[in-house]
Amino acid sequence: MSSGFSGDFYGGAGWINTGRSTMMPMNNNNNSLKPQAQFQLPYSSQLSGILPDPSTQIVHQGRPNLIGKRSLAEFQQQQQFQFLQQHQQNQQMLLQQQQQQGLGFYLRNVKPRSYQQSSSEFSSLSSNTRHPLPVMQQLRSTQTGFLTPGIQNYSTGVQNRSTMGVQELLAQESEKKMMNCLQELEKQLLDDNDDEDEGDTVSVVTNNEWSETIQNLISPSPNQIHNQNQKLASLSPSSSTSSCASSTESPPITCPKQSLIEAATAISEGKNDVAVEMLTRLSQVANVRGSSDQRLTAYMVSALRSRVNPTDYPPPVMELHSKEHKDTIQNLYEVSPCFKLGFMAANLAILEAVADNPLNKLHVIDFDIGQGGQYLHLLHALAAKQSDKPTILKITAFTEQISGVDERLNSIGLELKSVANRVGVCLYFNVLAIKVTDMSREKLGVEPIEALAVNFAFKLHRLPDESVTTENIRDELLRRVKGLSPKVVTVVEQEYNGNTAPFLARVNEACGHYGALFDSLDATVSRDNIERVKIEEGLSRKLANSVACEGRDRVERCEVFGKWRARMSMAGFEPRPMSQLVANSLRSKLNSGIRGNPGFTVNEQSGGICFGWMGRTLTVASAWR
Repeated sequence: MSSGFSGDFYGGAGWINTGRSTMMPMNNNNNSLKPQAQFQLPYSSQLSGILPDPSTQIVHQGRPNLIGKRSLAEFQQQQQFQFLQQHQQNQQMLLQQQQQQGLGFYLRNVKPRSYQQSSSEFSSLSSNTRHPLPVMQQLRSTQTGFLTPGIQNYSTGVQNRSTMGVQELLAQESEKKMMNCLQELEKQLLDDNDDEDEGDTVSVVTNNEWSETIQNLISPSPNQIHNQNQKLASLSPSSSTSSCASSTESPPITCPKQSLIEAATAISEGKNDVAVEMLTRLSQVANVRGSSDQRLTAYMVSALRSRVNPTDYPPPVMELHSKEHKDTIQNLYEVSPCFKLGFMAANLAILEAVADNPLNKLHVIDFDIGQGGQYLHLLHALAAKQSDKPTILKITAFTEQISGVDERLNSIGLELKSVANRVGVCLYFNVLAIKVTDMSREKLGVEPIEALAVNFAFKLHRLPDESVTTENIRDELLRRVKGLSPKVVTVVEQEYNGNTAPFLARVNEACGHYGALFDSLDATVSRDNIERVKIEEGLSRKLANSVACEGRDRVERCEVFGKWRARMSMAGFEPRPMSQLVANSLRSKLNSGIRGNPGFTVNEQSGGICFGWMGRTLTVASAWR
């Protein structure tokens, strides 16, 4: 087994055999092979046992360099010296054999490595050979002191063994410990992965990792000691704490909407601690007086906090039934084209449905009249199209107040009558409080000659359905209305999947729907307007209730137009498509004025008319019969 060294090139006693009889010592300073003429002995002195030895020369006074006879004592001394010299040579050869056997054990061949030798310590020891110095040779030079750096004379070490005494025992003990360490390394080397590719083998000391390990055992460099001290210092409590603090430092919020979805995901997975931490960071970039994204972030953070901790942050429930909230929402209907045009679309659908009534008598039933703004427009439209016969309009408004007089609705009726008188329309206004199950044409006061119209403008989404209660008030009301045989039923609702959708889907829908709604308000109302602040507070209550509440507490249960179409069909209604004239009239109304309303859209889709902002539909108006 090759050890990586040439036995003919390196001599056993530190001499170099050049192929001639002349022997030259190796220069240890530069590891080069330079002839040393000052140390070269005469040729005759190299033939020991044939020519006289220089030590046998006897020097007489006045006659130097004369060779005389030797005494018996001198002869015996010479024989003893030769015996000792021969013994030293035998010891040297034995030591070389042991060394070669050790090298054969430690410098075994292993599978090739995919990386190259990069250790500067080993590469500097041998510039002309493929492999670094033998491991055992370096260990001996360090532990016993026999060898100086580089390649040194082993014979000198053998001679010193006889005079070292106790130091030799200590050196041997240290060498045993180092041998044990190397055996451990050898054991690790024997556990090479068997799945590596077969190929030419190389010496294990070419492995950079193990080379550095062995070199560190021999003599760690100052840089290695410094690096080790730094590693130990990094394990101290103070540095560990600072490291944890830096690693757990929260990244900045770059996309609030995405972070809101991630917070909602954490809530849905039950990771409330993670959600609270994200909401805390989101609150730092939220601002109810800032941009539309900042306002949306502020309101969504508040809604998600109510979802996580409804005790400390109670979501709005009863507030949605308060007069203040209803007033703010009515203001929204007046300033937002998407809502205002939806009311107009319902009025135009009603006028188209009753156009063939020869008596000009119209009865409209409204289950949520609000502030009555929708019927101001209807009165003006009736006045504009009436002929020689005056139009008679009857409005029946439902109230939730079972007992007593609803002063709010009575005041709305008075105002509407005042406007009707000015435009020449005969108006009858009636307030009615009855149960849905008791509803009939007789109790509603519907005459046979009247064209009956039922208006559901932003009302149906607030009624609980089968997902909330077995009573299913929503479908029950639709079936009762179908039993009244109306000429037309108008439905205006927000395009928002917030009823049976799961929590995470509702959060995603809320971000898109209310985000577009806040953007559209920037185009219609100044930020300094006090009414706009109230409107957005009302929207924030709707948003929070849709996101944070479940069951009966969730009042806001909007649906998309496709679901309303399916629900109306199950109740027995058929679509009544609006004419192109209605759509064109609404577009002209949208673009009227000096500025117009850039960014808002009016589109016809599946029998309904959609109103949106920047391509996203916010409300849909439809008619049924």
